[in-house]
Amino acid sequence: MQKNNMKIFFFGLILTSSLSAVDYKSLLFHGNCITCHHEHKANSAPSIDEIKENYLRAFPLKKDFVDYMSTWIAKPNKNTSIMLDAIKKYELMPELGFDESTTRDIASYIYDTDFSKEHEGHKY
Repeated sequence: MQKNNMKIFFFGLILTSSLSAVDYKSLLFHGNCITCHHEHKANSAPSIDEIKENYLRAFPLKKDFVDYMSTWIAKPNKNTSIMLDAIKKYELMPELGFDESTTRDIASYIYDTDFSKEHEGHKY
C-alpha cells in the first residue's frame, strides 16, 4: 500500500510541476479579468481586444506593455490612463488589490495571447 501512495504522490508532483506559466496566467486572467472585460464584447468595461489594441499601439515592446499595464492595473488612475474614452464610458476601474507579480502575469498573458484564436482557458 505504501508503494501505491508513493506512486500517487510522485504522479501528482509531476502533474503539478508540468503546469506551464501560461496555464497559470490564463487561470489568473479568466478567473478575474473576464468578469468585467469580455474578450470580444464591451459590456460593463472595454473588451480585452480593445484594451490590447490600445496598449500595443502605445507600447509595442512586451517589456513596456507589461510594465505600464501592470502598474496601471495595480493603481488605476485617470491621469495615467491611455484609454480616457473608456473611463468616460465605463468609469475608472476599481483598485483590485493584486500584488505586483499577479498584475505582471496578467499583463504578460494579455500581451502573449492571440484572443482571435482558440487559447488555453477559453475554447470557442
